[in-house]
Amino acid sequence: MTGKALFDDWPERYDRWFETPVGRAVLHYESELILSLLRPGKGERILDAGSGTGIFTRQFLARGAEVVGVDISPAMLRHAKKKNRPDGDPRNGGETQPAVSGGPEMPFAAVAADMVSLPFAGGSFAKTVSVAALEFIADEKRAVAELFRVTRSGGEVVVATLNSLSPWAVRRSAKARRDPESIFNRVFFRSPAQLLAAAAVPGVARTAVHFGKEDDPATFDRSEREGEGSETGAFVAARWQKP
Repeated sequence: MTGKALFDDWPERYDRWFETPVGRAVLHYESELILSLLRPGKGERILDAGSGTGIFTRQFLARGAEVVGVDISPAMLRHAKKKNRPDGDPRNGGETQPAVSGGPEMPFAAVAADMVSLPFAGGSFAKTVSVAALEFIADEKRAVAELFRVTRSGGEVVVATLNSLSPWAVRRSAKARRDPESIFNRVFFRSPAQLLAAAAVPGVARTAVHFGKEDDPATFDRSEREGEGSETGAFVAARWQKP
């Protein structure tokens, strides 16, 4: 199965997981981390590379940014378009042509493309972000270099992925070895240091989701407070500034 076909089968399952108790908590802490690093502002033109169903895109739009979402899967993009239309009309899904456009009447545009070969001119965006997409790309340096290329000078690049140092990664890898059909057989887990090394300039990295899937939800906040500053959260995000 190709990556494109694989992701075409994902939209409903992906969003349903974030509606479970642990999924809602994961989304909350991951979103907090991404927003603290990206700091999306009103009117800023932001590229969301590997935008998927748009579950994180909504956070950027809610803060007034104009977002272009890129994904290899047209099915994911259709789902994101339905979710992120200002009028909420689900009849207007589908991807746009590879052009950067926006404005108050349509702050979200979707483009079917591979994030390692983006169809945009250099410096097209104030900021670029990629959440939970790099783990499906073998050449992380090429992907991050593309994000830098389309970011304007002085702008910021934020990338988040699955952390190889987390107990979540250990369990997922063990499960994948027992199940040839597991999605985690296709995943590249990376540590904070490996993620930072994907760019040629210095950056900062932080992690989130320091609790376990089976932990008592009442302990999640404490786990996050205690895990602050550690490198073992399930989710790692890095930020760089383009020179």
